[in-house]
Amino acid sequence: MPKRVVITGMGAITPLGNDVDTFWDALKQGKNGIDKIDRFDVDKFSTQMAALVGDFDPQDYMDRREARRMDRFTQFAMAATYEAMKKADFDIDTVNQERFGVILGSGIGGLETLEQQANTLYTKGPNRVSPFFIPMMIANMAAGQISIAFGAKGINTTMVTACASATSAIGEAFKTIRLGDADVIITGGSEAPITPLALAGFCSMRAMSTRNQDPKTASRPFDADRDGFVMGEGAGILILESYEHAINRGANILAEIVGYGATADAYHITAPAPDGEGGARAMGEAIRSAGIEASMVDYINAHGTSTAYNDEFETTAIKDVFGDHAYKLAVSSTKSMTGHLLGAAGGIEAIAIVKILEEQFLAPTINYTTPDPKCDLDYVPNIGRKGKIEYALSNSFGFGGHNASILLKKFTD
Repeated sequence: MPKRVVITGMGAITPLGNDVDTFWDALKQGKNGIDKIDRFDVDKFSTQMAALVGDFDPQDYMDRREARRMDRFTQFAMAATYEAMKKADFDIDTVNQERFGVILGSGIGGLETLEQQANTLYTKGPNRVSPFFIPMMIANMAAGQISIAFGAKGINTTMVTACASATSAIGEAFKTIRLGDADVIITGGSEAPITPLALAGFCSMRAMSTRNQDPKTASRPFDADRDGFVMGEGAGILILESYEHAINRGANILAEIVGYGATADAYHITAPAPDGEGGARAMGEAIRSAGIEASMVDYINAHGTSTAYNDEFETTAIKDVFGDHAYKLAVSSTKSMTGHLLGAAGGIEAIAIVKILEEQFLAPTINYTTPDPKCDLDYVPNIGRKGKIEYALSNSFGFGGHNASILLKKFTD
């Protein structure tokens, strides 16, 4: 008999605030976290803005020596995990450490460290490269550091599925607990990609918005005038437990995960499959694995990147899965406010869904001013609103044709 899987804690480091409550309040109000990049000279870049984490001091969460031995993406993950574990009111001494795991997602890992150490190599020579370079850079190190810090001796792994990474991680954590192979898993994603090299790479692909004179309106999912995504950074961490484990320790249950779908486009390294057929299959699998009808889904937090093909094809995919019901459910893209956190996007978006289910309030898609005839669903334009939501999907699609969808349910005994 599959086990029920519930969420008991959450932590967030985001461009809209460095804790869950601040992040959620900003989403409800339609605030925007995008601004001109001020960490390095961007004058020669075609895109000069990003959604940056502000007021983040890793020493608020760990000592200075530890922080210096972690890339920024690991620092984000650690900070968000401390909040999530605190909110879960988790007593490490009472858990079976061998059934306590970590499954995280990161699309890029320690790119900032890679750039810094490459510069050291070229300017100062190989003997000056840090002995911590490799363990700071590799994408699995956020999961490794969390495991060490919290004594999680069960499964410890990292999903690298580009922009689907965090949702893939949450889905795999869900499956692991559902099958009875773990009691508790720390999951979600972390990313710190705002570096000269990453910015240059995405600029060369012409994938990002160039609305540099008005950064606050640059991310405009589903709008006819969208011209590309805006990079963001941060981490979203969730504590998943089996229902029995959570009840036995008297945990406060926030929501339930009931379905997960993962598919491949098998089409192109960067472009989505025509009409979003891979994403449609991921949504369909998530719904089927939950054992519900598609008509029972009330809300979708869309991948919604603000790129021409993604938004059009995701809309088509939703229509393919839901038929006439597509026009009755609500769809929004919180990336309009947070930017696109790449491998961490699904982490903060899952947190947004939990809060939507808790408060029965739909986060908006801001910057929606010019309707696109090819994108004709209810995108909760510009202003959030009350709603009746029992089941909600979160979509994440990544380069390489990776698609992941998770289905959450408002918790009831």
